[in-house]
Amino acid sequence: MATTNDIKNGTTLRLDGGVLWNVLEFQHVKPGKGGAFVRTKLKNVLTGKIVDKTFNAGAKVEFANVDRRDMEYLYHDGESFVFMDTQTYDQLPVSEAVVGDAKGYLLENTKVVVATNEGNPLYIEMPAAVELEISQTDPGVQGDRSTGGTKPATVQTGATIQVPLFINQGERVKVDTRTGDYLGRVN
Repeated sequence: MATTNDIKNGTTLRLDGGVLWNVLEFQHVKPGKGGAFVRTKLKNVLTGKIVDKTFNAGAKVEFANVDRRDMEYLYHDGESFVFMDTQTYDQLPVSEAVVGDAKGYLLENTKVVVATNEGNPLYIEMPAAVELEISQTDPGVQGDRSTGGTKPATVQTGATIQVPLFINQGERVKVDTRTGDYLGRVN
């Protein structure tokens, strides 16, 4: 057990009967009247819900031990994604629910960070951008310009993204893993 004075950005707290919350922001407040308190913005590790919570200064809180490891994505076995620890070569199956929307940008041998608590995977952190090949898109039409609109394209992982009209099937593009936005062509 620790106190609210030990809270820092990025720490993980166990509150409300074992629910894990990441601290996004915190602020120690000492008003002119009354006792000091700590104002925090917390993100639920499992659901992604963000809430504001206020603690009295010096109140006891429980910190959770979250182990973040560099891992490499190996394969999908039908019900879970299998990652390998790059240090120990141990393999860790991670359910589709934990991987979430990132599955649309996961290629074999992609390096990610997997966060675990007591051996249970909590979430994965993808690189900011990945390079993917366009597997299917409608051909561009004469007169399409780089300042024109966009069209849907399916990448090799099966995800659908919006690309400019001049992008053709077979080209490699850079995609933002957080938003799914097209970032540019890769040569």
